[in-house]
Amino acid sequence: MKAISLAIFTLVLVPAAAVAAGAPSATSAGTLTGKGQLGFLASQGNSQGKSANVALDLSYVIGPWKHMLDLSGLYGQSQGVVSVERWTALWQTNRSISADTFAFGSLRYEHDMFDGFQYQRSLSAGLGYTVLKSKSITLSTQLGAGYMMSRPELLIRNVHGAVVERIPQLDQNYAIATAGVDYDEKITSTTTITDKLLVDAGAQNTLLSNQLAFVVKISTKLAMSLGYNIQDNTRPPAGIKSLNSTEMVNLVYAF
Repeated sequence: MKAISLAIFTLVLVPAAAVAAGAPSATSAGTLTGKGQLGFLASQGNSQGKSANVALDLSYVIGPWKHMLDLSGLYGQSQGVVSVERWTALWQTNRSISADTFAFGSLRYEHDMFDGFQYQRSLSAGLGYTVLKSKSITLSTQLGAGYMMSRPELLIRNVHGAVVERIPQLDQNYAIATAGVDYDEKITSTTTITDKLLVDAGAQNTLLSNQLAFVVKISTKLAMSLGYNIQDNTRPPAGIKSLNSTEMVNLVYAF
């Protein structure tokens, strides 16, 4: 176990330390930016349900370093039965090597009550490249390697579809290749399309997530966002669908 921990520590931190060697230190204060999102939907009558989602994205840039934290939560009920509950967290640090190239290290955690896994967490490191950066379009990609730790579980449901028992399975720990694409396009001065794709591919499972959003500004701080998110585990436990999709309308506050 100590050997695995040391290997993970080395995998994540060594690339950043290597490119940082000999680089000048930042002398100016860093810049913090971020946005928070909130959405809620409730229905009554012939069908009863409610759902809510929250998200917080923070970015801190100081000299050649960029630190990013993404937190999100999704909760929903249908006919009084919890139908979705998902919490995710992603931390990533980028270190610029040149104007277009950067090294990165990231930590990712996901807890979904209905995807057949008690948890999925990964550590990864690699290199990224800014393919395009103009006044209206930004496109960057990244590729790396890492380690996935997860615990599958079997879900036992009653006749109403509610989960009445969760049976943990053996832990799955395996090496992964990771890839990401981040796309941002300003269509007009008030309208933006963003798409974020992240893939953690391993021998036992591949976790894919994609977040597509159409954002329209209401003011300098407020905006409305129409989003379509996909979560896909290629090899979930028996009886669990591999693909989950979510459509959402959010109020966004930027700072």
